[in-house]
Amino acid sequence: MLLKMAKGLVMDNIKTKSLKNIEDKMSELDKGSLRYRILESARRFKTSWISLGQSLYAVWKDKLYKDWGYGNFDIYTVREIGIRKNTAMKLLRSYYFLEKEEPEYLRNDYVSQTSVPSVPSYEAVDVLRMAKGKKTIDPQDYNNLKKDIFEKGRDYREVKKDLTSLIRQRQELEPEEAWEKKRIGTIRRLLGALKSLKTEAETAKILPAALIRETAQLIEKLETEIN
Repeated sequence: MLLKMAKGLVMDNIKTKSLKNIEDKMSELDKGSLRYRILESARRFKTSWISLGQSLYAVWKDKLYKDWGYGNFDIYTVREIGIRKNTAMKLLRSYYFLEKEEPEYLRNDYVSQTSVPSVPSYEAVDVLRMAKGKKTIDPQDYNNLKKDIFEKGRDYREVKKDLTSLIRQRQELEPEEAWEKKRIGTIRRLLGALKSLKTEAETAKILPAALIRETAQLIEKLETEIN
């Protein structure tokens, strides 16, 4: 129990330092600047991830972090707003997905018009983004997942679990298609490795010419398997 309490105090201390770091930077900036607005969004991260994702997307796309003295985007997100690379990239992907695939959600301004619990998390939107790219997920499946996220506010863990189960079911219903996809994927990986090794062997001249010709022939045969 004491150990658990101690861990909680350490986490509170880390959060306090992170928040103080953001507020210190904000105090030095013009309140109307993009840099200030990003920091403000980071401070309200739990309830305004869409705003933060939109701003971070602009910073990433236009490399604005360089103007602020940071060598790359990862360093900027970690040092200035206290967000790890993995989290920052999920924010970018989730926001861009909404902008590209679900623009109506952004136009409706859900963040300001709905209660905080009904605003989906960036993790949930990221799951929806992954579902959109799956060939085994049909439009009806996608719409059901979208309804679960946008309207019912289901936790992203539950939605991700449902998505995984749905994909597995589809693969079981279509075993031949799943096997063929796996076969082609294996051949592509083998082709990539063979081409790389052939180039290296030719450059370094570490294999006889006859062997290299045989490797080239094998590459050609494998390519016919996927074309």
